[in-house]
Amino acid sequence: MTRKRRSHTQWSENLPPKKGRHSLNSVQLDKENRASPISDEAVVEELSIHLRSIGKYACAQDLVDFLKVTENRARLGISRPISLATAHRWMKYMGWRWKKEVKGQYVDGHERSDVVAYRQQVFLPAWTCLHGGERCIVVWFHNESTFYANDQQKLRWVHQNESAVPQPKGEGASLMVADFVSADYGWLRSPDGKEHAHVLFKAGKTRDGYFTNDDIVAQTGRAMDVLSKHYTNEDHVFIFDNAKTHLKRANDALLACKMPKFPSESWGVTVIAKDSTGKLIRGANGNTVKEKIRMADARLLNGVPQPLYFPEGHERAGWFKGMAQILVERGYTDTSRLPVECKDFKCPPDRTDCCCRRLMYGQSDFANIESIIETTCRSRGFEVIFLPKFHCELSFIEQCWGFSKRVYRMKPRPSSEEMLERRVVESLEAVPLDTMWR
Repeated sequence: MTRKRRSHTQWSENLPPKKGRHSLNSVQLDKENRASPISDEAVVEELSIHLRSIGKYACAQDLVDFLKVTENRARLGISRPISLATAHRWMKYMGWRWKKEVKGQYVDGHERSDVVAYRQQVFLPAWTCLHGGERCIVVWFHNESTFYANDQQKLRWVHQNESAVPQPKGEGASLMVADFVSADYGWLRSPDGKEHAHVLFKAGKTRDGYFTNDDIVAQTGRAMDVLSKHYTNEDHVFIFDNAKTHLKRANDALLACKMPKFPSESWGVTVIAKDSTGKLIRGANGNTVKEKIRMADARLLNGVPQPLYFPEGHERAGWFKGMAQILVERGYTDTSRLPVECKDFKCPPDRTDCCCRRLMYGQSDFANIESIIETTCRSRGFEVIFLPKFHCELSFIEQCWGFSKRVYRMKPRPSSEEMLERRVVESLEAVPLDTMWR
């Protein structure tokens, strides 16, 4: 006798309903709470307002505590306090769920007004100028990334006979890499690979210290040496991200934010003192020594230098002139009547002559100050472009870091910092040029 097989649908129709604390749906919640105070819309509204007033970490216990207060229960018509289990059920009824916070779209400063202005008025025009010349232009992207000794791949094929091995805590020793890369040649190297511009840096107070603008300028100098020696048939452009370390200006660069309005005998730019080798000078207490230096000369519209200090022979020789006098020499009158700056430096949007500080910021030589990197590179015939803030996606070096770190994580954990350096270099060299082209 042949037994007829029952379909999946027939089986599922005869299954008993699921029971358990995790199987409650909205219909069941409605049935359970129909005779409960939570079925009153006024109660739901007030409890919801109370939970929102607590903030993003409101919980069921907050309902329990709220309804322990006699006045709150009397106002809502609730006869007695509720248990934590009841509070959980009410939270679900009101639409709350215990789960990970939902992540929305990443919000950053892409459309901030100053970022948009730089992107449209500075970056895009500069990028457009890279096309259409007689000589080939090679664009080199600069960036830094950090590798960690204990950053190995966690998922792999594990044989059933393998036993557990104790793992080290933390990320382990770190090694920061700074390098240049282009889609034409890959990492910045000489043709034979013996000369390069990458920097391996052990960041930390007790190690190599911290990667500063001086380090970046020195690294860029080595990059220019390699390019000037081996790649003379192209024009080269360096692309840096918009970090303060990259944008640093010379210590004596023009800056109006702290200038006094009237002449000052002692005013100058306060900097950290360094010796002839560039090392910081420290006092007996171990703190760095600070000194004052003169601000560099300004430049008038006709290109003539404008000293900011009174010259020898003047009754105030060596004194800083002050903003009022500097502006007078530029053709502005009655500057002595202007305030130093508007309150909280919030100038009227339709005014450029409301205060001395606003006038100074509007001067072309004060507004267009080159960074140290720009000055250094342009003095040797290399151009520099800074990416707009928050636009790291424009630099394909980020994908190069990702590829090299994937290779690095597949390697065994390094047992020493020397091995860490060797593994990192091997991982960088493992990035194929055709992958960079993609």
